[in-house]
Amino acid sequence: MPEQPDRPGHEEAPPAAHGSHSAHSPHGAHGAHGRAPTRGERWSAFKDSPFLPAVVLVFILAAAAGLFAGSYTYSMAKPTPHHIPTAVVGAQEATRGKAFLDGMEKALNASLEVHEYDSVGAARTAVEEQKVFAILAVASGDKVTFDVSGASGASVAQVLAEAAPKVGKEVGVPVTVKDIKPLQEGDPRGLAIFYISLAAVIIGFVGAIQLSVHARGLNPAERIAFTVLYALLGGFVIAAVVDWWLGAVDLPFVESWLILALTMFASGMVFTMFNTLFGRWAMIPTWGLMVLLGNPSSGGAVSWPLLPSVLGHIGRWLPPGASVNAQHTAVYFGGHQHVFPFLVLAAWAVLACTVFWVWRHRHPGGRERPAAHAAAPAG
Repeated sequence: MPEQPDRPGHEEAPPAAHGSHSAHSPHGAHGAHGRAPTRGERWSAFKDSPFLPAVVLVFILAAAAGLFAGSYTYSMAKPTPHHIPTAVVGAQEATRGKAFLDGMEKALNASLEVHEYDSVGAARTAVEEQKVFAILAVASGDKVTFDVSGASGASVAQVLAEAAPKVGKEVGVPVTVKDIKPLQEGDPRGLAIFYISLAAVIIGFVGAIQLSVHARGLNPAERIAFTVLYALLGGFVIAAVVDWWLGAVDLPFVESWLILALTMFASGMVFTMFNTLFGRWAMIPTWGLMVLLGNPSSGGAVSWPLLPSVLGHIGRWLPPGASVNAQHTAVYFGGHQHVFPFLVLAAWAVLACTVFWVWRHRHPGGRERPAAHAAAPAG
């Protein structure tokens, strides 16, 4: 049948416009859209929005800024001697030597930790092994020689070198002060080692952050492999810039390079470990451990005997302190390297890798394994 034309007067009513007043709703209520949200609904919406983490980050960054400034100020603003190991040769028996030693104890608030040696040669060996920071010896005629070691710790050597002449004048003892192990000319304050170790620590965990952001698809073994790769290359570049390009410090290149690489790898894996455990908030424990606590207590800017005693002990067990310790010995006391700082760095790297590997399913990123192709039906 042919279509019948629409008859006038029977047109279908157009749908009511959204929000129009209903004939049965004389007050024009808008339903749920017109009701003011409750406090719980507002909180739920805020919690699911990007504003909550942004607000939390504002407060975290403000706290981190204050703690960062406070941690460095606390450890470096007023360096105070705490148990400075000092070699003593013949001063206990000599009257004038004993008077000078007592005067130094008084001037430094009894902070000298005296180690007696039979000869100056034995005391010098103790300096090379970093067991003592200075040598007090009584020469002929009751003259006192006070040898400091700038390479053992520039800040400690400065404190001792400033105190010795004043004490000698007070007790009437002629004192000769000499630096028997000076710092290199390109690093007169002894800070270059601290700065290169700091660079390795920070770039280490920043590199891990960047892998998580820009190479999120890396599987666990690949992530560890690329952390090793950027650590080796980054450590090489740091050493090359400081030694070959700037000539600031004459490094034992291969040893210094590998120390920096191990530091970067340990630092990068520490972030990866925390990222596995805490997800997007991993930067908080990483920053707290490596920067707020680790760097001020490392002994790089202020030697351990001048740090607050708690920091002086903790710093040796953290990656920044272990890195500074190993690098400092490599540069200035190459024949007397200690295994302890390498064990500390290796222990942190192994711990971080183990935690990451065991809980790798919780780590953000990675790739899905391709599903096996279904078998083709028989023809």
